[in-house]
Amino acid sequence: MKKLYFNDPDFQSALDALYNRAPFPPEAEKAAADIISAVRTEGDAALIRFAEKFDRIKLTKENMIVSKEEISEACRKLSAADKRAIKQAFEQVKVFAKATLPLSWTASPRPGVTVGEKFTPMDRVGVYIPGGTAPLVSSVLHTAGIAAAAGVKEIVGCTPPGGMHPATLYAMKLVGVKTIYRLGGAYAVAAMALGTETVKKVEKVVGPGNAYVTAAKKLLYGEVAIDLVAGPSEILVVADKTANPAFVAADLLSQAEHGSGLEQAVMVTDCPDMIGKVEAEVLRQKATLPREQIVDKVLDKGVFLICVKNMDDACELAGNYAPEHLEIQAATPAKWAKKIRSAGAIFLGSWTPESAGDFCAGPSHVLPTASSAHCFNGLETSSFIRRTSIVKYSEAALRREAEIIERFGNMEMLAAHGRAATIRVKK
Repeated sequence: MKKLYFNDPDFQSALDALYNRAPFPPEAEKAAADIISAVRTEGDAALIRFAEKFDRIKLTKENMIVSKEEISEACRKLSAADKRAIKQAFEQVKVFAKATLPLSWTASPRPGVTVGEKFTPMDRVGVYIPGGTAPLVSSVLHTAGIAAAAGVKEIVGCTPPGGMHPATLYAMKLVGVKTIYRLGGAYAVAAMALGTETVKKVEKVVGPGNAYVTAAKKLLYGEVAIDLVAGPSEILVVADKTANPAFVAADLLSQAEHGSGLEQAVMVTDCPDMIGKVEAEVLRQKATLPREQIVDKVLDKGVFLICVKNMDDACELAGNYAPEHLEIQAATPAKWAKKIRSAGAIFLGSWTPESAGDFCAGPSHVLPTASSAHCFNGLETSSFIRRTSIVKYSEAALRREAEIIERFGNMEMLAAHGRAATIRVKK
């Protein structure tokens, strides 16, 4: 753990280094580019080869799609308690999603002119759900579940062939994923984005993943829509003297255990005593975690305990960092939240752990990382909806505004643009 104090001589340079973080290392982009190129030219053959190379699974065209029997068997294996938890979380995610649906509208801002917006759900969306040692079951609800609430006609999913957890398959069935492909990593993203003999191309690819998944999404942007270029998970906790050190430590560890070793967990406080208390709690709680070795990879380079002069400075630092997850554990959290300019999601008060947002609070947990919250939002229902503007002129309205259109056409040396208006109104 790194401890920084506002009166340290290198405090600002340390902060600048903290702010400057990338979503993935440069080598990931080169590897992803090679994978994309192979999938583009070889189709299914590349997917089969990569499944054996990266996931040690022998795929065929016949078993690339998870069968209905496999899904049913997975559902039977899952406990009733786990099913109830997934169902309740989905309902809560769905309620929030439906409440944020954009509504089509029209208005007449001046006589004879009608303008508005039409919102239409996408036809086919692909979700990527990581597997392996930490199957992200909740990501099914926070991607495919929101797409379903938005009215997307067809949702397909990819999850690594070696890590298809029963809960992941159950959640996919619950939210209405039509087809599940036994594909992982960057080659799964490429398959959905480009299409192959077996995998039909989608309009948008969403969902979390490792550095190679993120790099692949970035490289394919434009050929397909994506949600975010999101890097390793991160949390920043703003804590005043009233914060419970055990709560702060638990929340820092919740992000450190994700597994890449590149996660960041930051506490900012105006109380110097809080630094030592939280440090001791992190070490105590870490020793009780089943994934202690994974957490150790983050502690040395990714956990920062920072002391600033006052809470105003804490909020300024938090806004500059623009965290994926921001917690405010303070006596008046709503007051300080008003001062935060950029964050993926804000969690208010000591009784709101970030993990509630990860699983069941309602808003999507697919959020911007690596300071991209300065300019990007998290996944939402509108992420799965096409916006189309609507314009209608009457003859009288066009006669009033034809000269404006003509003059802009002349200014921009686009005479045909101007004529398209004047030909209608000049006899």
